[in-house]
Amino acid sequence: MAAFTLAHLSDPHLAPQHKPRLSELAGKRALGYLNWTRNRYKYHRRDILDLLISDLHAQMPDQIAVTGDLVNFALESEFPIAQAWLRTVGPPDRVTAIPGNHDAYVRSTRLRFAESFADYFGGDAAGPATFPSLRRRGPLALISLSSAVPSAPFMATGRIGSAQLAALELLLESLAHEQLFRVLLVHHPLRSAHRMKRLTDAKKLIALLARHGVELILHGHDHVHSTIWIDGPERKIPVVGVPSASSIAHGHYPAAAYNMFAISSDGNHWRCDMTVRAVNEALRVREIREVRLL
Repeated sequence: MAAFTLAHLSDPHLAPQHKPRLSELAGKRALGYLNWTRNRYKYHRRDILDLLISDLHAQMPDQIAVTGDLVNFALESEFPIAQAWLRTVGPPDRVTAIPGNHDAYVRSTRLRFAESFADYFGGDAAGPATFPSLRRRGPLALISLSSAVPSAPFMATGRIGSAQLAALELLLESLAHEQLFRVLLVHHPLRSAHRMKRLTDAKKLIALLARHGVELILHGHDHVHSTIWIDGPERKIPVVGVPSASSIAHGHYPAAAYNMFAISSDGNHWRCDMTVRAVNEALRVREIREVRLL
């Protein structure tokens, strides 16, 4: 079969267009906004994000996955901005978007992502959009999880929760006998060196995947290139993270990038080749590496 292409980007962190009201800057938002105005606004730039999306469109992927952190503080005014931007990325039938911790930054708006983007993550089955969701696209089974939960100040942890994990197990069992390339989308990495940024129930998710398996796991959150491998029932599973889609290079964080996966099958065997495209110092997007994952 001809290769089916899936593009993956994450963490655009779209800048708020209006200064928040004082009443909106309580608790964690106040700290986040202070951090944004002092540092983060310098690194997350809309011109970089637009450059990356323009290049992505030129590659003409069959599907696009966006793994969270569309906004920064989960202000009511941020969600229409994110909706408008996501429409420029592509229509809901070609783009799957899941929430990150910044999209559920505080309890008062923790449900706004689901309300605003249901058509971008809702599954193929009729009924309300919930997590986990399943979208069949060509040879792919795109399985979306939400690890986005409000957390305490200075924390950026995530959690899947027992209900999602139980539903995911049933979903994977139902797909076991179908010839599908299963791609799991989650915002937080499955392993983290930072206690304040970890997925708190990662061990339970990893154990579940060791029993049932998927072919590929995509995440964001850490804003760096990363590939680790976890155990599956028959072979190792690649877990791939990507830098922020709007970032300039700073400190140990690389410049904005996205990954393109070319997926094909030869009988009962899948092949998956990853191409990494990133913004360079001349503000051009170029291929920086190609890796065969499967």
